[in-house]
Amino acid sequence: MVRMQVQLSEQQVEMLRGRAAREHASVSELVRRAVNAWIGNQPETSPSERCRRAIEATGRFASDKQDVAERHDEYLADAFGQ
Repeated sequence: MVRMQVQLSEQQVEMLRGRAAREHASVSELVRRAVNAWIGNQPETSPSERCRRAIEATGRFASDKQDVAERHDEYLADAFGQ
């Protein structure tokens, strides 16, 4: 196994410790289970499939903005309300 350092919120740690105690498992074991469950739910896509999807998306969206290439960071921040 590979040792990793992960930062969690206090609430996440409390919840993990409580569940670990109830399940008689370590926090590390619960994290490994969660990662495996997440990985198992991710669809496998090949590089060629990702490329095909990217090409398919090209030109599908329009904007009245003429300066998106120069100001994309500003527009993105505005879209997320920052």
